[in-house]
Order: sequence, then C-alpha cells, then structure tokens
Amino acid sequence: MTDSTLSRRHLLAAAGVSAAGATVLVGTPAAATARTPAVASSVPVSAGGTPAADVDARPAAARPAATITPGDRRYDSLLRGNNWRFAGRPDEIRVAASTTDVVRAVADAVRTGRRIAPRSGGHCFENFTADPAVRLLLDLSPMNAVGWDPARRAHYVEPGATLGEVYRALFTGWGVTVPGGSCPEVGAGGHFAGGGYGPLSRRFGSVADYVHAVEVVVPDRNGARAVIATREPDDPHRDLWWAHTGAGGGQFGVVTRYWLRDLPPAPSTMLQHVVIWSWAGLTEAALTTLIRNFGTWHERHSAPGTPECGVYGILEASHRTTGTVMLVAQADADLPGAGALIDGFIAAVAEGTGLTPVLDLRTPMPWLHRMTWPGSGMPGDVLTRRYKIKAAYLRRGFTEARRGAIWRHLTSAYGANMTIIGYGGQANAVAPDATAIAQRSAVMKTTIAATWFGEADDAAHLELVRAFYRDVFGDVPADGSYINYPDTDLPREAYYGSNYPRLRRVKSRWDPRNVFRHALSVEPL
Repeated sequence: MTDSTLSRRHLLAAAGVSAAGATVLVGTPAAATARTPAVASSVPVSAGGTPAADVDARPAAARPAATITPGDRRYDSLLRGNNWRFAGRPDEIRVAASTTDVVRAVADAVRTGRRIAPRSGGHCFENFTADPAVRLLLDLSPMNAVGWDPARRAHYVEPGATLGEVYRALFTGWGVTVPGGSCPEVGAGGHFAGGGYGPLSRRFGSVADYVHAVEVVVPDRNGARAVIATREPDDPHRDLWWAHTGAGGGQFGVVTRYWLRDLPPAPSTMLQHVVIWSWAGLTEAALTTLIRNFGTWHERHSAPGTPECGVYGILEASHRTTGTVMLVAQADADLPGAGALIDGFIAAVAEGTGLTPVLDLRTPMPWLHRMTWPGSGMPGDVLTRRYKIKAAYLRRGFTEARRGAIWRHLTSAYGANMTIIGYGGQANAVAPDATAIAQRSAVMKTTIAATWFGEADDAAHLELVRAFYRDVFGDVPADGSYINYPDTDLPREAYYGSNYPRLRRVKSRWDPRNVFRHALSVEPL
C-alpha cells in the first residue's frame, strides 16, 4: 500500500470517525437525501440580530404523506433501518407529513390495539423500530422543516430533518448551530431526545441543553393529542419537556417539533489534525501508553470553561487486522490558540510511546463541509450493514488491567474495534437532574463495535463484541452508558441512572398504558 493510498483512505475515514461517537440515535433517519429543509416564511433573526434572507416555507400539503402496506413496491425500501440485523413486518408504514398525520396514526394504533413505533429514519443500534411486534411503523422523514419561530423566539426543527439538513439550514440562515454529531445522515428526532453530542459539545454542551420546548403527540382516552411542553417553570407540562432532554425517543409519545434557544455561533472553519500509526510498529507498551495518555489528558482538561475544552479528540484503536491506529483532534480554527491547543493534545497523547506516525497531517476544513460530508461515520457500507455496538461513559481513564484486556482483544486472531471519544467540558456544567441526562461527570465515551456481512456470522461477531466489552467493563459499566447508543444487553438503569424514578413518574402520567415502548424504554409505575 502506498503512502498516498494510506493517506487518502484514512483521511476519508477521519472525516467521519467522530460520528462513531456521536451519531446513532433512537429512531433516526436511515439516509441523507437531497431534500431541502423548509424555513419559516416569517423573517428570521440572524445570530447578529439582523434580519436574514426570507425563504418561503414549503406548505405542509406539498409534503408526501402515504399509507404503505406489504405488496407495495415502496414497502421493502422503507422497512429497514440502518442495522440490517433487524427488520420487522408491520401491517403498514404510515408516512407522516404533519402533526395532524401523526395524531391520526397514533389514534388509529391506540384504537385498534396495535403496537406503534415512530422512526425519523432508522439509525438505531437495536431493534426499537424494527421489532416484529410493531404493527404500525410511523415514518417521519417528510417532516424535515428547520426555521425560526418569532412567537417563541426560538429556532424550530422537525424530527425528520437529518443533522446535515439542520446544520445547513441553521448555518445559512442564521450562522448558528447545534453541538451535535458528525454523521449528517442521522436525524434530529432521536438525536435531540437522547441528548445529542459531537465535536462542539466540550465547548458548548449537549444539544438537549438548548431545547426550550417540544411538541409531542401523546396517547389519551380518545386516541391521541398534541401537547406543547416547555422548560418554563410554571408550565404544567414541563415534565414532558424534561423527559425529552436526554432519555431518548419513542417512549413517551412522538415528537413532531423541537424549539431551541440561544444556539451557539457556528465555526467558520474547523482545524482537524490526524495522526496515524501502523500496527506493524505497535507494541503492547506503546498502545497501552496511548490509551493511558488519552485518558489522563481528559481527566486533567475537562473542567467546564477551560481552554482545552475547545479540543475534541478521538482515539480509534482498531483491531490489528485494520493495519492502523488513529488519533484525531478537532477545534474551531477561530478559537484563540486553537493550533497550540491541538499541538498540546497530540503531544500529550503520544508522549512516551516512541512511535513514528505514517501520517501526521493538519487540515483546515470549512465548517459546513466538515459537518455535511455524505456517508460519514456510520457503520458498514452499501452491502455490509450488520453490526453490534456496545458503549460506556468513563469518568476516568482505563486501569492497567483494562488496558491489558484491550490489547489482548485488539491483537486476537479476530476481533472488534474500540473508539475512545473525548467528552466532559461544558456538557458537565449542567446538573444531573436539570435534564434527563444523568451522566454529567463523564470525561470520555467509548464504543466497542464489529460490522459484518451476513446473518450466518451474527453469533460469532456478537460474541466477539460481548467478550471484549465484558473483559473491559464487566457486565454493566460503572459509569453508565448513552441511550443513543442502545445495547439491550444492559439494564435500563445503566442509561437513566438517578433520573430513572422520575422518568417512570413522567411515563405514568403521559403514557400509562405503555403504548410507546421498546427493549430499553422507561417502564410506567
């Protein structure tokens, strides 16, 4: 393999690797499309407070709505989510174009006693929307408008908008953004409800921290109704808003609109630094030192408001059969001292390893290009779409024993990959009970994952991932895990932590009959 081939392949991978730490969400879209988000027809306000260009909203009647049943040529194409391990066979796929469509679909499901599951597209690690028990699959992908609501003084985002569409609409219209994930194909519907994080979260926090209100279609004695819940202290529906700030989607009702306030300015340019080492030169001492240093840096530099919170780092510790290990650092190029901060991070992680990179490259990338590059970050490709991903939060780095276990699994004959992702910073500036995100002291997240081709290989690959995870974290991670990285091997408490009793009370109020449920959903009292 030539250096140029190596560089090209890994730079393409690096462009989306952060999505492995920020993407797959409960009930989110299956693929980016050429759809253009509608923007409010009222004159929006830009980040600087001046009117932005007015764009006519696409009328709701122009959006495609449909009821699709088995035998329809569209059925199979709309059936599967991103993980091809799972596929249900619902009686119908209801494609919703408006809140009214959603109310009607939920009411129909309640009246007929059929299991219903909302899906903004399908980027889910598990079978939350592809469960064979689901009889009505609710496709929200046409509901993809992004705009400004002057009455609420907030930007709004519909659940079917992909992150790429959200970034583009917010950036071109107002120069702002959400601190969300790097995979443009993931949808807002699940990403926001599950918390949402990405390259700007150490600096600006979680997406859920900016959610001011939600419109949710909930079941009731007459079938269904739409409720708007806000974070205002005197809002009688405030508990429903709170439950949608980190507990994940598809379990209290169907979100049909988010409103977000005080969004941060989008960077004009991101600095991205990629360092790649060949497995041919890696020893156990070198790799475990990289992992130790990555953890130590995040332990020391994750307090909210510190300059180092402007740096977002990822260590891609891939199995030796991949040929390389990769370190990625990203920062807003306009952040004071951004280059020096990245230099300090790279040097700290590499210190004492004695390794010589096969690639060491820093590239400035326009913000919108970086965040909307198609196909970035998701497991698999057009053919290989079966995967298992297990994840965990970390409040501190890996112990020596855990680093040794990581080395053994990465150097086994066959194995899974590990990605360690920087977290903390402003994401930890919010109290654990202020939103539904209980894990507000973590400084890193990690995923252990494998992707494969055919159903015949399921059992072997599942065991590879589970054995790797078990040797590093035990049966349940001590610091919990992220609901947008669902893993049905884990108990609910690993995701909801100290907020679980309160979430159960919210569930009992808004969905006491458990109409909306999946393998990890909150159980009513």
